[in-house]
Amino acid sequence: MNDSTPDVPTAAEADENLSAAPEQDASAQPIAPAPSPAVVEEDAASEDATDGPAQDNDAAEYSDAASTTDGTEGQPTDGAAAESAEESAENTPAETSEERMRRLEEEGDIAADYLEELLDIADLDGDIDIDVDGDRASVEIAGADRLATLNRPKGELLDALQELTRLAVQSRTGNRSRLMLDIGGFRAEHKGSLEELAEKAVAEAKEGDAAVPLRPMNPFERKVVHDVAKREGLRSESDGDGKNRHVVIYPAS
Repeated sequence: MNDSTPDVPTAAEADENLSAAPEQDASAQPIAPAPSPAVVEEDAASEDATDGPAQDNDAAEYSDAASTTDGTEGQPTDGAAAESAEESAENTPAETSEERMRRLEEEGDIAADYLEELLDIADLDGDIDIDVDGDRASVEIAGADRLATLNRPKGELLDALQELTRLAVQSRTGNRSRLMLDIGGFRAEHKGSLEELAEKAVAEAKEGDAAVPLRPMNPFERKVVHDVAKREGLRSESDGDGKNRHVVIYPAS
């Protein structure tokens, strides 16, 4: 499905915000670039970044409206599957595995070109690694110490760059992208801490008789929590809209 493609900032325009960010300690709040002029709402990773209302067709990554249950009474809700369904709610043409692989590789190449230009303009070091992870292109900026520092502790810079990169891919292909970006392994590290948080919430739900809500999270974070709840045999659902969207873990019936 082709969306009307918003104007995408060039690497030079994106660099105006990036290069203006001052150096800071790793413990300091990161300074994220100004958000994209038109952020594509989606509920991944994946994956991915800006949340919209549950009934929004585009917001469907990353719409829990598609249901977070598997239709079986008393069985754990597959919240992770619901988050993945949110990412692919748009109607997309059927394609063979070879066509899919070519499409994802093309997305990775376009993303790499955009990011390399941005790094050159900003005079920043970094190597671009391209891969295909499941049903999405995966790109990592490795060896970019300054970017990694600016991105911590919350990953706001990563979310902004990922959205800009997705829009750059969309402007070239005409199709919405679910590409996943990482900077210096941040997502992998963040996933570990999220799993610990989810495990504590699961333990609390198992010990008590009340649902346990977690803090608002982006689609990538919510999917990690859903995966942990499913693994532990508990039901989990996403609730709330926009930036308040969060996961609720329910005790066993």
